[in-house]
Amino acid sequence: MTGPRRPPVADGLRRSAAHLYVADLEAPELDDDSRHHVRVLRVAATETVTLTDGRGRWCMARVVDGALVEVSDPHTEPGPEMPFTLMVAIPKQSRPELIVQKATELGVDRIVWLRTRRSVVRWDADRAARQHQRLERVALEASLQCRRVHLPEISGPVDADEVLGGAAMAEPGGRAMRAEDRVVAIGPEGGWTPEELEAGAATVSLGPQVMRVETAAIAACALAAVLI
Repeated sequence: MTGPRRPPVADGLRRSAAHLYVADLEAPELDDDSRHHVRVLRVAATETVTLTDGRGRWCMARVVDGALVEVSDPHTEPGPEMPFTLMVAIPKQSRPELIVQKATELGVDRIVWLRTRRSVVRWDADRAARQHQRLERVALEASLQCRRVHLPEISGPVDADEVLGGAAMAEPGGRAMRAEDRVVAIGPEGGWTPEELEAGAATVSLGPQVMRVETAAIAACALAAVLI
């Protein structure tokens, strides 16, 4: 059984010399980061770039002396009928950045950070705000690299007990992932508690090996990308 597929990416979007973010497609302007990106890629004035607002809208243009010219009318690309949500217990060190980067490249629509009963890493309000800002930047950069026009939504941390209802819980010995598993939860290094497993809708296996949090998260995203 297969689920509803994502709409195809327009040919021009894949072939553009650079994919750039602008806040407003009705009056698009390049910020300093976008101008730097154009310089690094050595985009010629004769080459086409694509612009997106990250909310499903995009258009084509050229960049001449840091300014946009020949801007086309915006196109709207619909999002998936059934978004895929990845829930992840907060891992150590810089691993959240790796998870966000690869999940974005693999087409994940939502990333939710979890506070689980066995979590070692816990973000207070100040740290959560800093991490959120940093991870949104990582998601934007990854989206531009892979030509996405819908930026993933990043939220949390939230208590796992409050959001696990209906989730497919990654757990050794579970069944294979299916197309209808639209919310997959990855536990901490110490594993889920029995109470947390009971809260989920099902357990799903990501393979025979015991994985790190970030590896399990990427594996779940890759499986979801194949299934849809």
